[in-house]
Amino acid sequence: MRLEKDTLGQLEIPDDASYGIHSLRSNNNFPKSGEKINPYLIKAYLQVKLAAAETNYKCGLLFKEKYDGMDEAIRILIKETDQSIERKSDAIYQKVIVDPYQGGAGTSLNMNINEIIANTALRIIGKNFGEYDTINPLDDVNMSQSTNDTFPTSLKIASIYLLRKLSNSFATLQNSLQKKEEEFKGVLKLGRTQYQDAVPIALGQEFGAYAQAIARDRWRIYNAEERLRSVNLGGTAVGNSVSAVKEYVLNVNSILKKITKLPIAKSEDLIDATQNLDVFVEVHGIVKAGAVSIIKICNDLRFMSSGPKGSISEINLPPKQAGSTIMPGKVNPVVLESAIQISEIIKGNDVIISNVVSNGHLELNPFGPLLAHVFLKSLELLAESNNNLAINCIDGITADVEKCKLNLINSSAVAASLISTFGYETIQDLVNYAHKHKISFVKALMKSKLLEEKDLYNLISKDLGIDIE
Repeated sequence: MRLEKDTLGQLEIPDDASYGIHSLRSNNNFPKSGEKINPYLIKAYLQVKLAAAETNYKCGLLFKEKYDGMDEAIRILIKETDQSIERKSDAIYQKVIVDPYQGGAGTSLNMNINEIIANTALRIIGKNFGEYDTINPLDDVNMSQSTNDTFPTSLKIASIYLLRKLSNSFATLQNSLQKKEEEFKGVLKLGRTQYQDAVPIALGQEFGAYAQAIARDRWRIYNAEERLRSVNLGGTAVGNSVSAVKEYVLNVNSILKKITKLPIAKSEDLIDATQNLDVFVEVHGIVKAGAVSIIKICNDLRFMSSGPKGSISEINLPPKQAGSTIMPGKVNPVVLESAIQISEIIKGNDVIISNVVSNGHLELNPFGPLLAHVFLKSLELLAESNNNLAINCIDGITADVEKCKLNLINSSAVAASLISTFGYETIQDLVNYAHKHKISFVKALMKSKLLEEKDLYNLISKDLGIDIE
């Protein structure tokens, strides 16, 4: 064990631990949620530290030996974090030990990052962990910075990475729906409003409408990235750049842009960007809108697939797992249910984010860690869910053409398509006749000899502008 000290006293740290006393205090201070800091946030924070180190070196504030060691250390840690993002290794979480639900506006995470960079750099230059006289987590790694500018900047970078992933997932889902639109374009079925029989519609038209809704969400999310490009790095504690030289403030964001390859820029008002986090409410509202679309579509698909023998059963969902421990053969719409539940989490997260952002006080919002955790969780969960929904459900949906036709025949919905040809009163009389004699409208129509069944479907298809199967 090694002994480290801070202003509160001293603690023993395991000799092989690259974190230090500040990280350990945080780990001891807060409940263990079992959740982890999002790896994209860790990567973004490391990139911010990389930019700060390079800028401090170029400003003549950081000596070359220290800078070289820190630069190599950060790049090693970024590679470890990428391994976690790619789900190949969780080694970075032996180093980043602080809980996502932490007090202190993110200082715990900032210090954890500072300490693992300092100790990794110390090893690189041949020193032992904890020999902070050579490379110090605060004086060197945190030079010209504050938690209050590095944390929000890191969160915005991580958010852009995950927004792009989310946008791609909406593109995948849109593509799957558009394929079904084409596949089902000739399947005529019963349309429904307020769960009641309405007018005929093509199954492909319904899927086309779903695809359009998802396309709008994809476009909104793609454009939302623009809201996050303005960062407050260089503002230090409250946005007025105390303890940072002018040259650093003017250059650090350009270097960060080069490192991340993202179109980020220094905010026009660093004090505003430090105080106010309303942009996250705006962007998450767009994400929530996407989740709402998903819920609507999934509930429609559950309804249309219900049965399968005792209800609507106009589409068949791909069977994924046994649905009951007591009812043999039952298969439930589990992928749709999963997507709905994840979307409900996102709706709940939206309330949390609104509450957290509104509780920023004076020069800083102290609740950034909760905001960051639920915001990034929403982006990642919805992206994973969308891809799963497309691959494990939408792609495997088939149409029950005969059941679609049967449901249509048993309804008087086709009547609306005949009004322009035969007149409202004639068709109304047929509807009344069908109800009175408890037969389908189509059967009443056939009895009337107004037209043959094959001509009926041709007339409906012409009215809808589709070619029926």
